[in-house]
Amino acid sequence: MNLNLSGHHLEITPAIREHVVSKLGKIERHFDNMIDVNVILSVEKLKQKAEANVHLSGKTIFVESDDTNLYVAIDNLIEKLDRQIIKHKEKHAARRHDESGNPPAVGQE
Repeated sequence: MNLNLSGHHLEITPAIREHVVSKLGKIERHFDNMIDVNVILSVEKLKQKAEANVHLSGKTIFVESDDTNLYVAIDNLIEKLDRQIIKHKEKHAARRHDESGNPPAVGQE
């Protein structure tokens, strides 16, 4: 996984970088086929914003979150990203087992 971390009106400190990397480890446990992750952290007047573009094979997921605290914004971003990646993984697994795209019927294996 390639990680590109950038800041707009914000300097990326080693503590912020470590926090993002440790939180992305949670995502990698669920789905390890991430190609590229772009995280943009920005500061506006009274809020901090975190955005992420995750490139998977065949799909790009975009998530954003904002809060008054940057670390809380990053945590919320990772939670949203985790939910979307699990949803993508479940859809992908259902399609692999049933070519029509519908989940397999109960009782049929």
